[in-house]
Amino acid sequence: MRKVIRWVVSILVLAGVISLIILLMIHFTPTPPADDIDFARETLSRASRDKADTYSKKLYTEANADYDSAMADWKRENKKFLFFRNYEKVEMYAKLSAKIANQANESSETNSSTLKIKLKDKIDSINKTSYNINKLFGRYPMPSEIRNRISKGNFLLKEGEVAYNKGQYLPANTKIIESESLLTSVYDNAIAELRDYFKSFSTWKKWTQLAIYDSKKSRSYSIIVDKFSRKCYVYLGGEKKYEFEAELGRNWVGDKRRMGDLATPEGMYRIVDKFSGNETEYYKSLSLDYPNARDKERFKTAISKGTLPAWAKIGGGIEIHGGGGKGVDWTEGCIALTNSEIDLVYSIAKVGTPVTIVGSLKDITQILDN
Repeated sequence: MRKVIRWVVSILVLAGVISLIILLMIHFTPTPPADDIDFARETLSRASRDKADTYSKKLYTEANADYDSAMADWKRENKKFLFFRNYEKVEMYAKLSAKIANQANESSETNSSTLKIKLKDKIDSINKTSYNINKLFGRYPMPSEIRNRISKGNFLLKEGEVAYNKGQYLPANTKIIESESLLTSVYDNAIAELRDYFKSFSTWKKWTQLAIYDSKKSRSYSIIVDKFSRKCYVYLGGEKKYEFEAELGRNWVGDKRRMGDLATPEGMYRIVDKFSGNETEYYKSLSLDYPNARDKERFKTAISKGTLPAWAKIGGGIEIHGGGGKGVDWTEGCIALTNSEIDLVYSIAKVGTPVTIVGSLKDITQILDN
């Protein structure tokens, strides 16, 4: 009996010792920082939902790397015997990941807001450039390659605006930057060409002043054509009496140099003949004395200097005629009015009526500031 009692007591003592050992093992076994890991994961997930991986990529990447380090260290420590595990680095990386992910989220909100503001300003600026291109150069003769660049730039601008309105600021930024590059380069080059063309403004101004002065002095009609604004003005006694839209040669920029260049000439001319009905292809027409002495001298000089080929011809047949109203520059160098407008001009113009054709009545500053 005593043996049994001793055996039972021994069993109980052993059980107590084992329980104590188990309790000590539980107490002293390192506990993985599961809560810190969960918090880091949730913070990273929130940052991703708020597009921190897009608008604060550096911080988000760093937070992700710290989280990966925490998980890798956790895996390594779990392979060790219980008492030899150490989760301090796991906890450190997890907390660091959560902290940086939170910073990435805050930075993303700021960067996104800043990009949104900058994009809005840039979109407004490029829209203004696009408007100016259309306003100043809508009917300016440009190579098809340049026109294609303008079309592509405008298309990208619209795509960028759509992406912007959807809150897709980075894709919008990419399209806006490309659009800006295309449209700004076209605009800057076109303005440079325009400034070069307007170097003749002082000459145009003198011609215009002389035409108006002669009209006032002789109390007679005088016709002035402003190529850049596509206007045909009729003066009487030095006062503007009529104003019409005009359509010009397809390559109207610059003075006419030779036959076939599709340019409308610039200079002081006179009506030398009037045609109507079957006498003209364009309802009614007023023939000008192009080429005059000035044109012939310039042509001769260009040939002698080699700026025109020896085979070039000076051309002729420049008229103010009907058939206009197309809204585009389509003639081979003539000035086209609508049939009703040419009716009026035809009725008041005579052989000898002066016709002055200039690049512009306004200087380049007035045009760009308008």
